[in-house]
Amino acid sequence: MEDKFKKALEGMWTKLDGWLNAFVANLPNLILAILVFVLTIILSRYIKKLAYKLTSRSRLQESMKQLLSQITSVAVILIGLFLVLGILNLGKALNTVLAGAGVAGLAVGLALQGALANTYSGILLSYVKQIKFGDWIKTNDYEGEVVDIDLRVITLKQVDNNLVYIPNKMVVENPIKNYSTTSQSRVILECGVGYDSDLELVRKIVKQTIVANFDAVTSDEEIIFLYREFGSSSIDFETRFWINSTSALEVAKAKTEAMIKIKAAFDAEGIVIPFPIRTLDVPQDLVAQLKGETTTS
Repeated sequence: MEDKFKKALEGMWTKLDGWLNAFVANLPNLILAILVFVLTIILSRYIKKLAYKLTSRSRLQESMKQLLSQITSVAVILIGLFLVLGILNLGKALNTVLAGAGVAGLAVGLALQGALANTYSGILLSYVKQIKFGDWIKTNDYEGEVVDIDLRVITLKQVDNNLVYIPNKMVVENPIKNYSTTSQSRVILECGVGYDSDLELVRKIVKQTIVANFDAVTSDEEIIFLYREFGSSSIDFETRFWINSTSALEVAKAKTEAMIKIKAAFDAEGIVIPFPIRTLDVPQDLVAQLKGETTTS
């Protein structure tokens, strides 16, 4: 029993001695690896700040600037780790790490497929010139001002000041209508006048009223005026004109102002905007019967 214990103790010392010799032999490589790793950490911080300064010159939102700078920093650290493993002659460990990273990346990708799709779509939206902060857009049946684009959703502020959060994937995959691509917006106003109205006079009054009250319209030739149909109780028309704004709220305000001014102009000229009328056709025998009953009572 004592001999076995001595042999085990000698084996342990032999093993420790081998490890010590290996440690001493690889000490220069270990010191160099530590030095490279420290320099990598310092360099990653510097490159992160530099990347942020470079992206600050672009029109990307703040979240995208932070993301790109973080990705750059992580890439530098990964390169440093690969150098450290190479200095320590851990090529097999490096292959194992890469294989494990591939399997883990596949598993994470499958589990976070929806989130990654939104993240990728968010990055795409950051580079799309047709959409930027402050634009008034319509997408997925929602309309509003773009106030933020992050890695998950695009945020719209609607006319009523409510915020709508739309997943980036839905915005990328569906049509987008951007009202801010030009400096003007079109106002469309529909109305109707009585059948006894002078239609030429109605058209003249509408155009003169719009020219007099909206600075963007310099002449009546810029106004589109169309009679649409003979309605059930009125002759319906549509007029279109431009205003110097791309905000949907300003369009609504301009439409309201146009309705007030046109109604006042119609009242001054005696032109009637009729409301829906229903005519009842009562049989004559029923009328005579009702009259007879009234006379008897």
